[in-house]
This record gives sequence, C-alpha cells and structure tokens, in this order.
Amino acid sequence: MRLPFRRRAVPADRPGGGEPPDSDRSTPPASPDPGRSDDHAGHALRGPSTLHAFNRYEIKYLMPSTAVPALRRELASRLDVDSHGLDGGYGVWSVYYDTRDLRFYWEKIEGLRFRRKLRVRHYGDRLTVNDDSTVFVEIKQRVNRVTQKRRVALPYHLARDLCDRRLMVEHEPGQQAFLEEVLDLLCRLDLRPVAMTGYQREAFIGRGAEAGLRVTVDHRVRGRDRDFHLGADAENRLIVPARLAVVELKANERVPYWLTDLAAGLSMSVVRISKYCQSVEAFGRAPRSVFHVCDDDPADAPVSAAARSEA
Repeated sequence: MRLPFRRRAVPADRPGGGEPPDSDRSTPPASPDPGRSDDHAGHALRGPSTLHAFNRYEIKYLMPSTAVPALRRELASRLDVDSHGLDGGYGVWSVYYDTRDLRFYWEKIEGLRFRRKLRVRHYGDRLTVNDDSTVFVEIKQRVNRVTQKRRVALPYHLARDLCDRRLMVEHEPGQQAFLEEVLDLLCRLDLRPVAMTGYQREAFIGRGAEAGLRVTVDHRVRGRDRDFHLGADAENRLIVPARLAVVELKANERVPYWLTDLAAGLSMSVVRISKYCQSVEAFGRAPRSVFHVCDDDPADAPVSAAARSEA
C-alpha cells in the first residue's frame, strides 16, 4: 500500500545553546500523513517541535582498523575535525529500549520502510556519569531511505524518570509533544532496556558547500545486556571485532563523489549493520542474522575470551 506524504518544516528555534556532537541541520524529508494511525501507517510520525531534529542519508562501511590512519589523513585534508572529538575522539554510550519480543530489532532486520527505536545516549566518559549529567533521549527513525532523529537533552535523573519510571518530567514548552510521544511508546509497547552499546568516535564535518556532511569513525564497539545504568562500572564485551572500525557517511542530500571514490579506493565494504542489533545478537537475545559481523574464527562465540576485553 502506498502511503501519502507531505512535507513539514523544522522550526528554526532549538533550545540548548549549541548542538551536541552527533548532529547537523537540514530540511526534513517527506513524512507519512499524521492522520493515519500507527497500526495502519507503520509508525505514525509527528512533526518535530522545539527540540533537536535533523534528517539525513547514511551509508555505513566496515574497514580494517589498520586502514583508518589513511582514511583519517584524507578526511582531515578536506573536512574539519569535530571540536568535540579532538585528542582521539569521544565516547558514545547508548541504552536501547525495546519490547519483550524485540519489535524494534525485528523491524530493522526485516528492513521495514518505516521503523524507529528509542534510546538514551551519553557523550563522553561513562565513568563520570551521575544524576546531573546531560544525556539525550532520542527517537531515531527510518523513513524510506532517510534517517530522522529527534531528541531532547535532560539531566540523567530526569531521563530515567521518563524512560524507566514512565513519568512526565519537567521540560520546556516546545518539548511537550515529543515527550508525550516517548511516553506513549514506553507505555503502549511496554518498552524496557534491552541492550547497551559503547564505542570511541572520531568525527569530521564538512565546510562551505559541504556543511551538511558528517563522517564518523567508530572504534572498539562494545556492548552489554545488563546493568543498564550509563555510569555502571560493569563489564562490556566487544560486539564488533577490535580489528574493524565502523565508518558512517552522513549527508543532508547526497554523499559527494570524492568521498564515495575514497571509500572505494580504500576497499571499504558497504554493510547493513546496526550496533543495537549487533549487541542483541552477540548476547544471544536473537539468532545471528545475515547482517551480523563476527570474527573470522568459526569457533568465535559471543562470550569467548577474545570478546571479553574492552581494549
């Protein structure tokens, strides 16, 4: 069934006084008719209000970590280094919420045109997280080929009140609709924390005519399936082999040819990988899919000795 679409404008006013590390600004793509119910239109999308909201195309690659220095040199010659990612990058830690039967996981695996997921994300050193640390409550959704992300920044204790205790929290007026949508998802689908991911990220941003371009390189992709407090001193296991890095090209309209040519020249492999799904499968919550990235060693297991180290 073909769904009707119409465009919506993203308000220019966004709170917070500056954008967090993993963001860009762009014109939103077409959205499904908001008059249709969630049951009839996949996931009904609501227009973003006064909160961080951006939309982009994304291409993901896997490459050997040994090839990253060559990629880094080429990117640094044409792009700016993200100011948040100086001196080796920054940590990205996320807690993902899903249903008891992993609805969001299966929507990704099945490649539904309209799908979304809910997460709480922290940028920086996880061991410094406390109740007052700033985190982001995010809904990331896929609309055909376009990735949309909406989020609000909250102190961690309020984010837990919202997502774990399912309570409406103090907020700015423009965030009301988004927080109600988060609560609706949590309560209607009975969402709970399912998996956590963490990695070290290097980021490069475009300038001039390529201002909407962003390239991220993620190293040491780890995860866990318990102890979901972001600041917990808990064991994390590699969910992508340490010898591999995940590279993402993100653009408002199209990825420039020089960048795709660079990827081809470095023999980077396009992959359909989700760090959330990778974590779910690595810890045995679901059978490993054809998209799961595992070690070359056929004896490799999700809890093998090689996977127990964060280094």
